[in-house]
Amino acid sequence: MATNQQQLMERIAELKREKQAVILAHYYTTPEVQAVADFLGDSLALAVKAQSIEAPTILFAGVHFMAETAKVLCPEKRVLIPCPEASCSLAESCRAEVLARFKAEHPNHLVVSYVNTTVGVKAHTDICCTSSNALQVVESIPADQPIIFAPDRNLGSYIQRLTGRENMLLWDGACHVHEEFSLEKILDLKKQYPEAKVVVHPECKAHIVAVADFVGSTAAILEYCGRCGATDFIVVTESGILAEMRKRHPELNFIPAPPIDSSCGCNECNYMKMVTLEKIVECLENEAPEIEIEESVRKAAERSILNMIAIK
Repeated sequence: MATNQQQLMERIAELKREKQAVILAHYYTTPEVQAVADFLGDSLALAVKAQSIEAPTILFAGVHFMAETAKVLCPEKRVLIPCPEASCSLAESCRAEVLARFKAEHPNHLVVSYVNTTVGVKAHTDICCTSSNALQVVESIPADQPIIFAPDRNLGSYIQRLTGRENMLLWDGACHVHEEFSLEKILDLKKQYPEAKVVVHPECKAHIVAVADFVGSTAAILEYCGRCGATDFIVVTESGILAEMRKRHPELNFIPAPPIDSSCGCNECNYMKMVTLEKIVECLENEAPEIEIEESVRKAAERSILNMIAIK
């Protein structure tokens, strides 16, 4: 490990003690950022974990909507975000005012929104979901109840196929990472590793999901790889998850699926990679930037998130 990187990690540990701060990080951040986290998880796990943290300060190593979710659930805590400009292609595809107008045009529909949305969108949502529990959320709603599912058309289409529900209006949004996987290159990898299991995130397009041996959230993929008995895995999701995969199962072979344009290497979320050790140090030292949310918006968003968490 580079001396500078080690110094940064030591400084972060010192600042966490001094500021009484806890770091939450998503699997898609860089390996060194994951290494300084007190808790690592997917969107659902991080949302649940935020509620139980006793420390007065939470630093969210992830994209902006994730820090907003933590603040919604923990209004009494200071929630810091080292890189507030780290957005999300899904969150950007669904603006609160546009969803509000669409909802008004379909007053009989219940709104299910992916957690990858702004706090403003969550405020117009009846119940949130993540890739871990989207199926459970939709199945908890009476079959005759029309649904607006926003903003991920691929996840919505996948859930629609699983449930057979025709009364779902799908928002036209998508994750820039999961949209770009190449079926041809995945099939070429399968020829090279014929015994490999193809594990796919449901934000991928339908023709990618169709060749999967397992479809699930980042947390579900991690759990599957540890129990299925295979040695080789073709991993069709954001490449940040590979660090945790290899940490948990160094004996297994994890092969990242390439994007259509393989000149850029693995499929990475540019926003997640904006979070660096340097920015975490600066954020903790300055105790800023801090997430602030208008209380009426926070309360409305909280209802949709708690409705999600309540589903077992």
